[in-house]
Amino acid sequence: MNSPTPARLADVVVIGAGQAGLSAAYHLQRRGFVPAIGQTTPTDARTYVVLDAETGPGGAWRHRWKSLVMATVNGISDLPGIPKPDVDPAQPSSEFLTGYFDGYERELDLAIVRPVRVTHVHREDEDPDGRLRIDSDAGSWSARAVINATGTWTRPFWPLYPGQSTFRGRQLHVADYVSRDEFAGKHVVVVGGGISAVQLLDEISAVATTSWFTRREPVWRHADFDSTAGSAAVALVEERVRQGLPPQSVVSVTGLIWTPALRAAASRGVLERHPMFASIEPDGVRLTDGSFQRADVILWATGFRAALDHLSPLHLRMPGGGIVMDGTAVATDRRVHLVGYGPSSSTIGANRAGRAAVAGIVKLLDTDDAVTDRVVSLADAGVSTARG
Repeated sequence: MNSPTPARLADVVVIGAGQAGLSAAYHLQRRGFVPAIGQTTPTDARTYVVLDAETGPGGAWRHRWKSLVMATVNGISDLPGIPKPDVDPAQPSSEFLTGYFDGYERELDLAIVRPVRVTHVHREDEDPDGRLRIDSDAGSWSARAVINATGTWTRPFWPLYPGQSTFRGRQLHVADYVSRDEFAGKHVVVVGGGISAVQLLDEISAVATTSWFTRREPVWRHADFDSTAGSAAVALVEERVRQGLPPQSVVSVTGLIWTPALRAAASRGVLERHPMFASIEPDGVRLTDGSFQRADVILWATGFRAALDHLSPLHLRMPGGGIVMDGTAVATDRRVHLVGYGPSSSTIGANRAGRAAVAGIVKLLDTDDAVTDRVVSLADAGVSTARG
């Protein structure tokens, strides 16, 4: 019987190479961490590796629809250390940002391995300061700390509504959207109160008729969204995760921001919002007042949930479904940091979270190493370190 392949060693494993993961990798390198792959490392060097499930650079931006051009995306923060090149407003965001991330990875020679899908993260033993095992479809790693940067794109949220399975038309989530052209001449029901919903309403309404439904009345922001407002919004989301509550999206706090395109859509009557329908029927949706809206397509722009299933063996979630956080660190296991989660799900927040996670891990490793050195010194001096 063949023995299992031993786990490869790294001090820190970063899971995911989107904006948050790249930020973490940058700050690890700045702190002196060296790649745990492809080279001989000094015995006293701390090492890291980034495991990414994608086949190439770009993270979730690789999958954005082609019509989402740079002129219409929300402000995209520069990656740390290397600013974005000049932006062509007409270029698809998927192309521009994938190219930017690709150049960033190559210029910094980041230690990224792909495609690697992490399946489970678990404790190697009962030692609260012990190592963590990261299992993947490309083998296992053993690490002293983990920075999780898996984002949300792979976990689209589909609400359940009465009669949903009886609908004879097409249902799709924003994650599956490709182009408005496939809806030409149809009636499209768009569900959701976020940025994607209003952007796609504007786009699809040029070739189809639309109806917009949300659970709550959307909140539109008329004032400029400056750095002060952004910090206040992030703080509100941060307070939720500090309490162990499931994080809300930042847009749920900031509200929707008027753009010239959306004002034009509103003037065309496209942004007339309806309260959420009561049920779905084979040919459309039944409204709460009993009226009926025929539909060929239901587009669920209902957001995403954090992709954290691979962390379930660590039992980090509280009974309410959230994870108690202290900054980027999980309060119950400070070896685990979540970036791109909750308040750091925005691009600006992701950069800041990457820096904070690395600072926290360096402090943790320094403390652990100091304790180990003291135990070794005492043992060399013949002093017992046994507890009794």
